[in-house]
Amino acid sequence: MLQFGFIGLGSGAAAALLFASVTSGTALSIPLAYLAPLPIMIAALGWSHWVALAGALIGAFAIWMFFGTLFSVGFLAGIGLPGWWLGYLTMLARPAGNGSSASLEWYPPGRLVIWAAVLAAALVLLTIMMVGFGADEFREALRTALREVFRAAATEAGPSGPATLRSPDRLIDLLVVALPPATAVMGLVTDILNLWLAGRIVRFSGRLTRPWPSLSEMTFPPLTAATLGVATALSFVDGLLGIVAGVIAAALLMAYGVLGFAVIHSITRNLTSRGFVLAGVYASVLIFGWPVLALCLVGLSETFFHFRARAAVKRGPPAST
Repeated sequence: MLQFGFIGLGSGAAAALLFASVTSGTALSIPLAYLAPLPIMIAALGWSHWVALAGALIGAFAIWMFFGTLFSVGFLAGIGLPGWWLGYLTMLARPAGNGSSASLEWYPPGRLVIWAAVLAAALVLLTIMMVGFGADEFREALRTALREVFRAAATEAGPSGPATLRSPDRLIDLLVVALPPATAVMGLVTDILNLWLAGRIVRFSGRLTRPWPSLSEMTFPPLTAATLGVATALSFVDGLLGIVAGVIAAALLMAYGVLGFAVIHSITRNLTSRGFVLAGVYASVLIFGWPVLALCLVGLSETFFHFRARAAVKRGPPAST
């Protein structure tokens, strides 16, 4: 019990330090802040979800002491509770269909991706609701905040700075539309990457009791595609409903991008050039960004055309040894 207490304290302190690093304003602080959920997820996967919950609460308390209530709520809603919940679900298991306690059915990785999308969208929607319940009110508040950011950047750059900093109105109008869904997408990617990294770290340490899942075979719940379709259609509606639907649609579409990666990993399994193909896919996404849209389409198409099953039929059964 004492060890669990120390683990909870350490994970909360580490998460709080990573989250608070963004206040330093250095270039390294941004990637460090993105790693803030990692200690809490490690505690959940390697010890207990109760330890992770204690870490989330301890981290929120530490942030409250040094930075106040607003930052503390942001840490708890965006870092602590999502990290704890995803860690809890990852280690959730039940006896398999045969009723034997020796065989366990673990929480599916595809559902973890959907939960990450839900949590990322919920955080953005919570932020919107904190500003106000009107679309115009929210957009004006976001526009005002962006003007302050550009004003500070223009002051720091001086007269020789880019013209965009001095006349940013068009860019601000674009960001007001793009930032809410983009934030949901980044939240999903951050949670998924941290969960994967936490799993690798805990597995390497020998504390991961869950077998490593076959990520390339993940599937989504049947209604996910329908939900994405409805959210996409509603995103064209004017007002707050359109903003909310756009956030949900962006998060779910990015979830299908993750599924697209899984499909590519699966259908290239027996290719001699598999390493080259996968490296090219990852490099193009990291360098250009927009190819992830193609992966979103691949993941969404998998729901209807079952590329992995067709590739498995072509490969045939594994050779006997």
